[in-house]
Amino acid sequence: MGSPDLSVSIGAIRMKNPVMTASGTFGFGREYGRIFDISALGAVVTKGVTLEPRAGNPPPRLWEVPCGILNSIGLQNPGLEAFIRDEAPRLAGCGVPVIANISGDTTAEFCEIASRLEEVPGVEGLEINVSCPNIHAGGQPFASDPESVYRVTSSVRRATPKTLIVKLSPNVANIAATARAAEMGGADAVSCVNTYLGMATDTVRMRPVFPRVFAGLSGPAIKPLALRAVWEVAAAVGIPVVGIGGICSARDAVEFFLAGARAVAVGTGNFISPTACLEIVAGIRSYLEERGIRAVADLVGRAQGAVSGNAGGAGQARSGCTQ
Repeated sequence: MGSPDLSVSIGAIRMKNPVMTASGTFGFGREYGRIFDISALGAVVTKGVTLEPRAGNPPPRLWEVPCGILNSIGLQNPGLEAFIRDEAPRLAGCGVPVIANISGDTTAEFCEIASRLEEVPGVEGLEINVSCPNIHAGGQPFASDPESVYRVTSSVRRATPKTLIVKLSPNVANIAATARAAEMGGADAVSCVNTYLGMATDTVRMRPVFPRVFAGLSGPAIKPLALRAVWEVAAAVGIPVVGIGGICSARDAVEFFLAGARAVAVGTGNFISPTACLEIVAGIRSYLEERGIRAVADLVGRAQGAVSGNAGGAGQARSGCTQ
C-alpha cells in the first residue's frame, strides 16, 4: 500500500489534508508563516473579519485555566477593507485554501461582507460566526435561535456561491437543531464548536477577571464536550462537519474523525506548539499507515457505525445517566 490519502473536500474546497487552523488562533497567517510553510496545511481559517475595524475588548483578554484558556478578545480586527487590501493578496500566494471567518451584527452586514469577498482572489470559502450578537434580536446571538441561523445562512447563501461553513456555538439548548437549520439554509458544512462560555474570578481584587465577566473557554478542557457535540451534529446532518475543540494531537483528531468529523481545526493547540498542525498531519498519516487504512475518509463516522441503535446511544449520552 502506498502513502495513505489524506485529502478531503469541504464544499468546493479540496484540501490536501484534513487539518485547518481555527479562527482567532492563527491571525492572518503572518506570524506562523515565519515559522513554517503554511502551504502544508489543509486550509487556513482567518481571524474574524467585520465590516468596520474593531479595537476589541479592554485587557485582560486571556486567562489561563487548568487545561485551557479563557479569552475575551472582542473580535479585534482591521476591518473588511484592510483585509481585502493587505491580507488577502498575501494569503492568495501561500498555496493553501483560505477560508475567511466573517462576523456581523445584522444579516445585512454578513451579506455585505460575503458579497465584497466574492471577487477577492484566494478566498475560497466563508465561515459564518453565528455566535455574534444579533442587534435586531435584543443582542442575543444568532446561534441561540435555529430560525435566526437559517435566516442568516440562507441570506448569505444567496449573496455568494463560495463554500459556506457555519460555525456553531455550543452555548445553545439543541446544537443539532442549529446544525439542521444551517444545512436547510444552504450551508456546505458546519464547524463544531466555538468556545464554551466560562468565567474566572480574581481572588486578589475580588472581582471577575474580565470586564465583560464571561469569556470563551477553549483548549483540552473542552475536548470531551466538543466531541459529544460533533457526534450529535454528525448524526443530524448530511453535510460535512469540521471538528473543533481541544485538538492538540493526532489522536485527538482521530477521535473527532471517528465521531463523524470530516476535517478538524486546531486552535489553542497552536499556542501550545506553533507547529501543532504539522505534527497532527504527520501523526494522522502514521496512524493510517500503522493500521493499513487507505484514506482518512475511511475513518469518518466509524465509531457511529460501531454503535448499535445509534439514536439510543446518543440519547443515553445526553442523559448522563448510569445504571
